[in-house]
Amino acid sequence: MSARVQPARPGDPARIGPYRIVGRLGEGGMGTVHAALAPEGLRVAVKVIHPARAEDPEFRARFRREVELSARVTGPYLIPLLSAEPDAAAPWLATAYAPGPTLNQHLSAQGPLSVGSLYAFATGTAQALAAIHAADVVHRDVKPQNVILTPAGPRVLDFGIAHAADGTSVTRTGVMTGTPGWISPEHYRTGTAGPDGDMFAWGALVAYAATGRLPFGTGAPDVVAFRVISGDADLDGMPDGLRRIVEKTLAKEPEDRPTAAAVAEECSVLLAAQTTQVVDTGLEATMVGDLIAAEWHMPTLDDPAWNAPPTRSRARTIGIFLVVVAVVGGVVGGTVALAGQDTGSGTASQAPLRGNTSSATAPGTPDPAAGGNSTDKPKKDQGDGRASVDTWKESRPAQGSGEHDVARAVWHDTGVIHTDGIEVSPEKVTFHEARKEVYLAYTLKGDEDGRMYTETEVATAMCQTLQDVVIRLHPDLPYRTYVMVDQTTGRAPHVSWVDDFTTNTTCMTAADQQDAPADDGSWTPDMTGYTEATRPSSDQSEIRFADTVMNDLLGATNVSAAELGVQKIEDTDDIAVGFDKTSAMYVWNNHVDWSRQQIDEWSDMVAGRVCESLLSKRRVEGSAWPYTRFAIAWSGASGAEFTRWGTVEECAD
Repeated sequence: MSARVQPARPGDPARIGPYRIVGRLGEGGMGTVHAALAPEGLRVAVKVIHPARAEDPEFRARFRREVELSARVTGPYLIPLLSAEPDAAAPWLATAYAPGPTLNQHLSAQGPLSVGSLYAFATGTAQALAAIHAADVVHRDVKPQNVILTPAGPRVLDFGIAHAADGTSVTRTGVMTGTPGWISPEHYRTGTAGPDGDMFAWGALVAYAATGRLPFGTGAPDVVAFRVISGDADLDGMPDGLRRIVEKTLAKEPEDRPTAAAVAEECSVLLAAQTTQVVDTGLEATMVGDLIAAEWHMPTLDDPAWNAPPTRSRARTIGIFLVVVAVVGGVVGGTVALAGQDTGSGTASQAPLRGNTSSATAPGTPDPAAGGNSTDKPKKDQGDGRASVDTWKESRPAQGSGEHDVARAVWHDTGVIHTDGIEVSPEKVTFHEARKEVYLAYTLKGDEDGRMYTETEVATAMCQTLQDVVIRLHPDLPYRTYVMVDQTTGRAPHVSWVDDFTTNTTCMTAADQQDAPADDGSWTPDMTGYTEATRPSSDQSEIRFADTVMNDLLGATNVSAAELGVQKIEDTDDIAVGFDKTSAMYVWNNHVDWSRQQIDEWSDMVAGRVCESLLSKRRVEGSAWPYTRFAIAWSGASGAEFTRWGTVEECAD
């Protein structure tokens, strides 16, 4: 199992509430989950809701209500809520971090649980539901993706928030949503989602853990629904005692099912018998915990990302890019963060970014009128309006919440860079309001030969960070240009880089821009576009279209699952859709266990559907819809790649 903490992305915050962000755990349609450390060193998962969702008053109200419900529930084998700010601009909540795979991931990689671990799993998850129900709360989203198999036992997660996040019940429009196979018969019939429904899902969950087979099979959602309502679950191969308990929880009528507390007690007796201990029905909770620990066999995981020094690597590549599981000291949200290895021309160029400031050409950047080389050293300031050490000295520290946000983000995103033996140490972030400039003073430590390359990394990071924080979050701020000041010991401070982050929208180096191919129809995707696409959109038209495409692709994938030789995709986070700043839509799949042939066949199918969807949208909206290109990306256990890409013209042909 690879490390769960993944690299940060440009613009991720350095802190959320009292928590210091050290990485990203995942991202979905509703928000991003960040890895963080509490002041006392406790590992924490911080979930931040996407801005587009936070703008919906009804969603925010439901989120606030579910946070309140979560705070009421405590008990074994749950993941405790630590703190939350549902009224923040970007609502968030923090829970304890639970290391380990989900049940889904474990079954895909290792197969069914052994008998001892199975009894411990059944007991622990039943106890978790008993604690939830005792607080008069319903989980509503019991499924394999919401149970983590930690080294200390199973942990039920996304309690409460799952309902607020993905509406796994009857929504305000009366439309049924949820995951087929984990929805109770009465939920299908009437939309009821009570404690009895949780117990039906628990029975299906334990059967899946015992056999590795979906208890109501696979297929189209309506076929699975028919089996749930009127068919029998596949329980072949389950231990007899546990099977009898599961059969009772899978009763078609809710009143025929036992409560979670009763099931937990019955399972604990089976667990005790497994460990040859004599117990009675008054078994103490601590003794049950001891029994679960004795029979639970999961490896202890030590993700080095929590402890290693932070690093970050960015690069633009064509066609294939590798996931660098780099350890970063900032916030990372989806499921898989794709960070390029330094093989492309994007940040590997040794030329500074092209200066686009209105006053003059940037120091270190060639003046086309004067000729020169893109790797020329910065010229000494001559008082001609350029950013300089003197204008840097005129700048001031951050004032107001917006500038403080900018300063924190720049400090964090540049401070996590370590490349080619060079370490960047940000010293000061200051502002020159009259000149609309943000200054970063920094020092470099390490090999002299790697300095220019590292400065390119810093410039790219700063450009992308300012686009995120200024343009997206604080557009009222006047700043348009960033200036880097090298004040490394042993040399005189000098301006090493200047660029306009509003006009250099891709944050490309001068060499990158010069080498970029003309738009002759032979477009290829790149890391810059992908990074943009992974950032949540606030455009409602884009969000609606992305949801439509994602649902179409999920349905098509599940219909073809048997032909592909894979299990159907049950988690909507497994496929994501996003847009870059120009004209491309990106689709990426987060499955890690498909073969090369399965990936290729899936990519062919998806590429055709995506292209047709874009073409239809273009025909309806004309030039008002800018997206005429598409890219399909695949992320696996050891890396990720662009597998298919093209333009709508190809569909039209």
